[in-house]
Amino acid sequence: MSLTIRVLIGLVAGLLVGLAVARYPSAAGAILITVAEPIGTIFINLIRMTVIPLVVSMLIVGVGSLGSGAAGSALGRAGWRAAVLALILLTVAASLSVAIARPVLARLHIDAAAAKAIARPVTTKLEYKEQPSDAPPIRTALAQWLVDLVPQNVVKAAADGSMLPIILFTVLFAAALARVAEDRRAAVLRVAGGVADAMQRLVSGILVLAPIGVFGLAVPLASKLGLSAAGAVAAYIVLVVTLTVFVGALLLYPLGIALGPLTPRAFIDYCAPAQAVAFASRSSLAALPAMVESAERAGLPPVASGFLLPLSASLFRVGAAVAQPVGVLFLARLYGVPLSAPQLASIVFTVVLTSFAVPGIPGGSIIAMVPVLTAVNLPVEGIGILLAVDAIPDMFRTTENVTGSLALAAALARGGQ
Repeated sequence: MSLTIRVLIGLVAGLLVGLAVARYPSAAGAILITVAEPIGTIFINLIRMTVIPLVVSMLIVGVGSLGSGAAGSALGRAGWRAAVLALILLTVAASLSVAIARPVLARLHIDAAAAKAIARPVTTKLEYKEQPSDAPPIRTALAQWLVDLVPQNVVKAAADGSMLPIILFTVLFAAALARVAEDRRAAVLRVAGGVADAMQRLVSGILVLAPIGVFGLAVPLASKLGLSAAGAVAAYIVLVVTLTVFVGALLLYPLGIALGPLTPRAFIDYCAPAQAVAFASRSSLAALPAMVESAERAGLPPVASGFLLPLSASLFRVGAAVAQPVGVLFLARLYGVPLSAPQLASIVFTVVLTSFAVPGIPGGSIIAMVPVLTAVNLPVEGIGILLAVDAIPDMFRTTENVTGSLALAAALARGGQ
């Protein structure tokens, strides 16, 4: 039985048990919730302990390797042009997702008393701080948010769980590393790559415990939220899948067709084989051979098939830029946490950067959502629910990632000829 099925069984069992405990209160039910809650918390803490080393090492490898191309300056220029276009695409996708998902989720009915019951006081340091009532609210909050992006002490920021400053420092460090002499850069990248590989193996091992952890999270959640929890989760799945398809049709296909050398029909044929592999396997890297074959068959230059596609398949996750904002906004609605304009900006900013550090495993985008939740002070426990129902969204998200890589390669193909 696959892990996805086992996790889904854990979720359904936890929801049913929680609903039964809510419907028929008893001493045994209270004991069950008392036991289940720490199990769920331990599972989430296991995931949280991997986040900083995983995100930092993968960002260092991804950004730092841009300057290490052995093929010379042509690959360097192609890499930086791809990075700029990828950042634009990710920012637009994340912004669109926030703009569309927020009003849609605002109409989602969740019992206010139940939402208040699962909300927990948060002690994590906020990037956004409340200001005195006599201060200009928007301007002061925005200024404070910008100031908090630059850490005085990056070690303290890590200890406080302030992810935005850590991510910004890591990106700046990796960009500087890309300009260091080849031998010294290679040594640092080997270490960072080893850490990234080890952390991904650790995350894969932790996910084996996901059915138990999700059960432990679902029991107390369902006992407090009732039937509205199941309806809310179903609405989340429909919304994230719809938005993923919408962004692909509105953004990626027009980009690949308008900027690339292929006709609309040729571009659709160029994408289709790799999309089929991605949808079935839920792995961008598994679809890479089909992506390269399609690029060669379409007559794209070698820089597209030999450099841009492997790089973007490893780093470019436009599907995550759609799914993560929807997941964060859904959890904010579920837990009854209002989000301000600066916090919405934090979501977009953090999603764009963390999308480059999504581990290459099924459900990786959900694991990488932890820094985004931390940035806007939302309970990290919510990712257990999203992880449990991620099979269908992950199929569409992975297909979107592959489509984004193919569109990016096609759009940059003319410059590589």
